[in-house]
Amino acid sequence: MTVLLDAVPFLELSTEEVGGAFSGLLVGNIRSARQRMSRLLFDRRYGVETSEFAHLDQFGLAHHERVYYSPANWGTLRRALPAHEVCADDVFVDLGSGKARMVLEAAARFPFRRVIGVELTAELTEVARANLASTRLRVRSDRVDLVQSDVLDYQIPDDVTVVFLNNPFRGEIFAAAITNLLASVDRNPRPVKVIYFNPVEEPFLLGTGRFRHLRTVARGRAARTEIFGTTRIYSITA
Repeated sequence: MTVLLDAVPFLELSTEEVGGAFSGLLVGNIRSARQRMSRLLFDRRYGVETSEFAHLDQFGLAHHERVYYSPANWGTLRRALPAHEVCADDVFVDLGSGKARMVLEAAARFPFRRVIGVELTAELTEVARANLASTRLRVRSDRVDLVQSDVLDYQIPDDVTVVFLNNPFRGEIFAAAITNLLASVDRNPRPVKVIYFNPVEEPFLLGTGRFRHLRTVARGRAARTEIFGTTRIYSITA
């Protein structure tokens, strides 16, 4: 059987080309292994389990506009949001919070008055609650609220000032969530920042005319113009 590499028959490749191809695969595998090891070490240090991916079809909730659980890297929030931009009156919400990695980071590293995680699946919400109970991070659990809810049914509180999104949903679901957020801002005009990791739906955000791009933070070798591997921060205009 002929093996294909990028649609080129394997047997037709030169020795140098074969070596280069496998070298690239090896480097990619090593990089992936290092990233996974780093995630696991952080989890162990913090006394939590947030690293394992989860697909919604595991829970009978598969939908083409809902994205599988894939956590943002530890430190994503700290790199995107300078601590001096957060005060004791601010309220944080992560829409699609999964196992609560960014919820824990928000609660441990920033002086938020309240930190909310909203997660669709009961199973991941239970893992998140276990992580909140077991974490070695200094977190005041009375300031953390882990909500199991479909974002389509969740009304964003009118005191939320920072919203985190890790590409949790797309299309009409994303549009509905953003409409919900804008309705909250209209009910109670206030400054709101949106921190969007892997901002696939950025064209929709900017198309509303209500979001202003403030800055982009790239991760690793990702260019600032790329979608995946970048975090973009926006402000909402009233």
